[in-house]
Amino acid sequence: MIKIGVLSDTHFAGIQESLPFLERLTTEYFDECEIILHAGDMVDPAILLAFGQRQVYAVQGNMDAAAPGIPLRRIVEVGGFRIGLIHGWGPPAGLEERVLKEFHGERIDGVVYGHSHHPLCVRREGILLFNPGSPTDRRRAPFHSVGILSAGASLEGRILRIDR
Repeated sequence: MIKIGVLSDTHFAGIQESLPFLERLTTEYFDECEIILHAGDMVDPAILLAFGQRQVYAVQGNMDAAAPGIPLRRIVEVGGFRIGLIHGWGPPAGLEERVLKEFHGERIDGVVYGHSHHPLCVRREGILLFNPGSPTDRRRAPFHSVGILSAGASLEGRILRIDR
């Protein structure tokens, strides 16, 4: 089984301010994860260096400046599963439909997205829709959160509440 750490909407202005927090996330929540997915709104893409030797895949969010090598959307293949990775845009209503439409016609097993800051883990027509929420800015969500995807016999997701 391959474990994947998932986060979005970190909104960090710089690596120095975010490093202690990201190190805590990595050791407490992503310790067993081989791969990290960041669904955008990093603000400073240098934060992606905080995950050490893990493979890190990211996409740009609406708060991110264009960065070389960081696309607006991508498909990541892990353990035989194809995971669409995108940030999302617009109002919360209809967000799931918009992100699913971006991958219409492509074989995908899951879609990881952010933007709303609200955690979600549901299946729609056999596709896992997964929003890890935000570890730093919950807005109207009930708690700060990140997520774990497990790629084994199936692709499964789990939201992790990180408030203490």
